[in-house]
Amino acid sequence: MSYFPAFFNLQNVKVLIVGGGEVALRKVALLQRTGALITVVAPELARELAELGAAGRITVLLREFIPSDLEGARMVIVATSRRAVNRWIAKLSETRGIPVNVVDDREASRFIVPAIIDRDPVLVAVSTGGASPVLARRLRERLEAALPKRLGALALWLRGLRETGLDRLRSTPDRRRFFETLVDGPAARRFIEGDAVGAERLAQRLLAHAATAPRAAGAVTLVGAGPGDPELLTLKALRALQDADVILYDRLVSDAILDLARRDATRLCVGKSAGAPSTNQEEINALLIEHASQGKRVVRLKGGDPFIFGRGGEELAALARAQIDFSVVPGITAAVGCAAYAGIPLTHREHAHAVTFVTGHGGIVDGTEPDWRALAARGSTAVFYMGLARMDHILTKLMEYGADPALPAALIGHGTLPTQRVVTANLGTLREASVGMGLESPVLLVVGEVVALQSALSWFNSGTAADLSQSMIGG
Repeated sequence: MSYFPAFFNLQNVKVLIVGGGEVALRKVALLQRTGALITVVAPELARELAELGAAGRITVLLREFIPSDLEGARMVIVATSRRAVNRWIAKLSETRGIPVNVVDDREASRFIVPAIIDRDPVLVAVSTGGASPVLARRLRERLEAALPKRLGALALWLRGLRETGLDRLRSTPDRRRFFETLVDGPAARRFIEGDAVGAERLAQRLLAHAATAPRAAGAVTLVGAGPGDPELLTLKALRALQDADVILYDRLVSDAILDLARRDATRLCVGKSAGAPSTNQEEINALLIEHASQGKRVVRLKGGDPFIFGRGGEELAALARAQIDFSVVPGITAAVGCAAYAGIPLTHREHAHAVTFVTGHGGIVDGTEPDWRALAARGSTAVFYMGLARMDHILTKLMEYGADPALPAALIGHGTLPTQRVVTANLGTLREASVGMGLESPVLLVVGEVVALQSALSWFNSGTAADLSQSMIGG
């Protein structure tokens, strides 16, 4: 994030605009809404600017800019047609610590003016960091069409209710939940539609209930974050993240997904990593119970689907024993998501009538092994989660129990992400094909005839520099 978004209170503050043309006129029209004390300096003025000056609505200095014009200014906008003059003024402003914007010169500017949707007091600002003003404008147009015209009036109404709520509701969580229910429910909808009386009646009824109701019980929502691409997050998962007070997330959950959560939620990384400090399962269970017992809305965020090798069942069992309410939001599991992005259908009428998900760590802890004979059978697909570390063992066992060494196989790393890597080969050549590819866990190992379709069905990153697929099937 190159620019930090902020909103300045310019009421009765001097803002200097250097330039007197159409661009300066547009800036003046925007700034007048803020109550700023606007000074325009230019040897020539557009007619409308001259009229504003004559009416006393802005201060006009009909001459060239001089450094003393900066005295008392809290913001400067430079809009002359002379690049060298613009940059000189920008440098003078910079040395005085005055925020400066030079129109159409991002490098000389300390701040940029975004595209604005004005529903006063609600303001939405859209910026591309100066990269594409046209794109910013188009986004603003779409938001303008989507946001109700009475949104600003709704904000003012909620401000009045906020003052009442501060007196009648006991705690910050109680007040937050009251307003979330209010904004998401029928009261706000009625206000937007013009029924202010009906909206007020519903709001007061809700407030009376919230003020007398016992403290809200905490709860845990087990949420599947999907295989990596944040756009694969479900709508229900997104709502849970935006409502959460506390989020316990795994190591495999990306920053892009965490960025979708409520900004002020407490975030606790409880990921496990081989050879590194980790939070064990008992500690995770205890944290879930602790925070939920405090009346908080807790999200347990897991990569993929929490019920597919995610130990979600163990966590829910602990919550059930502690009599903590819980719910589950499934996610797209890694096998389904990564295979789809790699162009590998896990079932196919001509090649595979069954698919089996297997943990690649099977046998390490208790010595038990999967049914290798069933996994090696023709007409099925086997997907090994975390399959990189024990790949040699897996490949050897499959061939030992009857799998043809020419059976297609694939490794998928960073699945569904722009850095996705896919290596396709067969049981006999997969190790050789993966050498030098820089694959790091977690990696999925897919075995079955369907892998042979990958070269024809590959679509994600296909033909781009990010496409790092290699194929040695039959080689």
